[in-house]
Amino acid sequence: MEYQRLIDNQDDRDVEETGSETLYEDALKQTGYGRFHWLVLFLCGWAVSSDAIEVLSVSFMLPSAQKDLDMSSVDKGWLNAIIFVGMMIGGYFWGSLADRHGRRTVLLGSLTVNGLGGLVSSTSQVFWLFLLARFISGIGVGGSIPVIFSYFTEFQPKDRRGKMISALATFWMFGNIIAAGLAWSVIPRDIGYHSASFKYNSWRIFVALCTIPSLTSAVFFVFMPESPKFLLTIGQNRKALSVLKFIHKKNNQPSSYKVTSLVLDPDHRPIHLTHQDTGCVSSISRNLKSLASISGELFRPPLLRSSVIMLIINFTLSFGYYGLWMWFPELFSRVEKYGGSPCDHHVGPPNRTTNSTGAMDKDWIYFSGFLTALSNLPGNLLTIYLMDQLGRKLLLSSSMVASGVCVFFIPLVRDKWQNLGVSCLFGAVSTVGWNALDVLSTELFPTNVRSTSMGIQTGVGRIAAIFGNVIFGELVDVHCSIPMILVSGLLVFGGLTSIRLPSTVRTDIH
Repeated sequence: MEYQRLIDNQDDRDVEETGSETLYEDALKQTGYGRFHWLVLFLCGWAVSSDAIEVLSVSFMLPSAQKDLDMSSVDKGWLNAIIFVGMMIGGYFWGSLADRHGRRTVLLGSLTVNGLGGLVSSTSQVFWLFLLARFISGIGVGGSIPVIFSYFTEFQPKDRRGKMISALATFWMFGNIIAAGLAWSVIPRDIGYHSASFKYNSWRIFVALCTIPSLTSAVFFVFMPESPKFLLTIGQNRKALSVLKFIHKKNNQPSSYKVTSLVLDPDHRPIHLTHQDTGCVSSISRNLKSLASISGELFRPPLLRSSVIMLIINFTLSFGYYGLWMWFPELFSRVEKYGGSPCDHHVGPPNRTTNSTGAMDKDWIYFSGFLTALSNLPGNLLTIYLMDQLGRKLLLSSSMVASGVCVFFIPLVRDKWQNLGVSCLFGAVSTVGWNALDVLSTELFPTNVRSTSMGIQTGVGRIAAIFGNVIFGELVDVHCSIPMILVSGLLVFGGLTSIRLPSTVRTDIH
């Protein structure tokens, strides 16, 4: 690995540098912008897509797995929710480890756990074992999502940061499209292995295929460097400089790299980490104390206000989005099977247009899911263009309020095409809010607490997603207009709260 050869002889400790010190933002700008940055975008984007595929894959297999796993609507709600339980736990601990031990190492571990958990779940023959495997997969997803954005952001100069983080966020849409396309291509087919004691049918094959992106992402990150900004925060200035020289070389800059000494900012004091072996118990104790110390910084001035507001936004947006989005395939199935509104309480026979094999049901379900995933594209393109023009706050607040209005009208639709149209509109509008939130999450907090902050924020979001899915599962058979109204109100409230956030457009991140 070329990067490893460049740093093999570098001391891990901070050393006295000669020459004038260059601020990190200036040193990063001098590396140019080219091939390396597009490579980072692709690799981080593929990892984001892998997380989206793993999170959303369950919603696509629910209609087909219902019989095999003997699931009620409440069971489906818990199955949708369990990955978020894992993500809540994984996000906090992986994020804190990333602020102490580095972004790249944590990405390798979390992506591997994600993929292996998904593979195990595809072989599970009973509901409880499938639930446990999805929980393990969620622990991996919870670690990779916040760390990917921290890692990617720390390579971006401030004049491109907003657009490039928005571009990275669009890969969630690609993951959604891949999951929907795979589901449409694989699940309706009569393929797989069947015996008296073991089944590996089409929906299980789909679950296994969904693990390929996370496992390949883990392999790709073996060949990537650590974040130079993280290296600076822990006093490894020579290694950070080596990474910047590596970026400069990969970008094919015509001139030589003139930076000889780096500093994060004039007032920064590096955090020197000790690596001596003092025993397992001592190491665990030290990591827990570090985790608590980093977390405490987020809830003291000057970060307290931003932390609280971001937690409110993450809770309301995650409750609203995941509480509804994960149930879209099930709602499409009900509309196709019975006709009318998805919120009608059906007790009669299925719609007469459904054939005896149920083939039309499945084709429509996955076709609808694919179009709903594709509906994210306009919102993603819009945010890339407008993120720096209109600002993060305006996009976030307007998106959440508009999403709440869309959800309010879902119980009023009367056929499957109206249901699909409103669902696509919700997807297009809500993705603008998610992209703006991703940018704000990385820009509002300094490097030494960034991954921990994102881990806590996403952890609270996962709690909200759990509540959203469980509440939806409990109420969907009573009358789904009740959770719809709840979702609508929370989205509007979160959107109005976001107005209180500070502006981060083209500001330095510390």
